[in-house]
Amino acid sequence: MYIESKPDWEETKERYVKWWNGEYFGRCAMSIKAPLEFKNKPSAPSLPHRLEDRWTDFDYIARRNEYIAKTTYYCAEAFPVWNPGYPGCDSHCAYVGANVTLSEETGWIDPIIEKGELTDHDFNDIQIKKDGFWWNFGINLRNFCVQHSKGLLIPSNFAFGACGDTLAALRSSEKLLFDIMDCPEYVRDFDLYLMKQWIEIFQNSYDITHKAAQGSTCFFELWSPGKFYAIQNDFAYMLSPRMFEEIFLPSIKIQSEYLDHAVYHVDGIGNFSHIDVLMQIPAIQAIQILPGEGKPSPLYYMDILKKVQSAGRNLHISIPPNEVKYALSELSAKGLFIATSCKSKTEADDLLQYVEKWSTIR
Repeated sequence: MYIESKPDWEETKERYVKWWNGEYFGRCAMSIKAPLEFKNKPSAPSLPHRLEDRWTDFDYIARRNEYIAKTTYYCAEAFPVWNPGYPGCDSHCAYVGANVTLSEETGWIDPIIEKGELTDHDFNDIQIKKDGFWWNFGINLRNFCVQHSKGLLIPSNFAFGACGDTLAALRSSEKLLFDIMDCPEYVRDFDLYLMKQWIEIFQNSYDITHKAAQGSTCFFELWSPGKFYAIQNDFAYMLSPRMFEEIFLPSIKIQSEYLDHAVYHVDGIGNFSHIDVLMQIPAIQAIQILPGEGKPSPLYYMDILKKVQSAGRNLHISIPPNEVKYALSELSAKGLFIATSCKSKTEADDLLQYVEKWSTIR
C-alpha cells in the first residue's frame, strides 16, 4: 500500500507490529512530525461560514486533511491520519440521542438522564438510534473517509467515547459522583451495558475502515494490524482506586479483551493511582502517561514511567525534542514510544539519527 506523504509506510507497519509485540528493532519507536518547507506553500482551506460545517461538511474536512498531509513531514512511526476532528457529534452519546452543542474548537454533550435517581432510568431504554441523524452521519462520514483517503492518508475510527466517560456525559459528572456513593452496583451494570454498545459501535466502524487502513487507528495516532483503540476513563480522575476497580474495571477488561491491541490513555495525574490495577489486565499492551495541562513533563514522573516498563508493558510519552536524550538515558528503548514534533524536516531526520545512537535496552 503506497501512501504519498508516507513513502516508507510498509516498513513502518512492520515496526509497529514489532513494537506491539514488545520486540526491539534497534531504537525506541518514535512519532516525529515537522512542517514541510515550500517556496510557494499551499493555502489552508478557508473555514466554512457556518460553524456547524466545520465539523459536518465532508468536502471541507477532506480539504483540511489533505492540506495537513501534504504540508507535514512524517518521520519514523508518524503517519498521516484522516480524521474529522472530535467535537462529540460522532460519538456514542450522540448515537443514543444526546444533543451536541458544537463550538469553534469542540462540542458539548447535553445530558439525557440527568433527572431523578440513576435507578429511575432503565439502562435498557438507552438504545442506539440507527434511524437517527448522527448514527447515519457517522456511517456516511466513514465511507467518505475511506474513499477520500486513498493513497494519501490512513482512515481513522475517530473517537466514540470511553468507559465511564460516556455515562458521565449522559448523566453529568456531578450526578454520577453521587450515584457512585448511592448505587455503585447499578453504575457498574449501567457502564457494562454501555460497553456492549461501544463494541457494536466500534465493530461497525472497523468493518468500514479496516481494509483501507490495513488494520486500524483512532484519535490516538498509533497503528495496529487489527482492532486498536485507546482505552480511557477521564472521569476516574475523581475516584479512589477501590471505586475505580470495583465499578469501572469490569468494562475496561471487556473492552481490552475485545480489541487486538490497546493502549490505556492515563490522562492527568489524578489517574496515576489507577495504573497498578490497569497493569494487571493482560490485554492492555501499552500505557500512556500524560500528566495533563499545566503539569510538568512526563519525565518529571520517572518513577511512574519506570514502573510501567518494569511491569513489562509498552510505554507511550509525548515530550519535546530537547527531552528525548534524557528520556533515553533513563528508560529502556525496548517497548518505548516517544511522540514529538520538530521545526523542520532536517531537525526531524537529525533527531532520529541521534535516537538510534541513544537507544539502549535497560
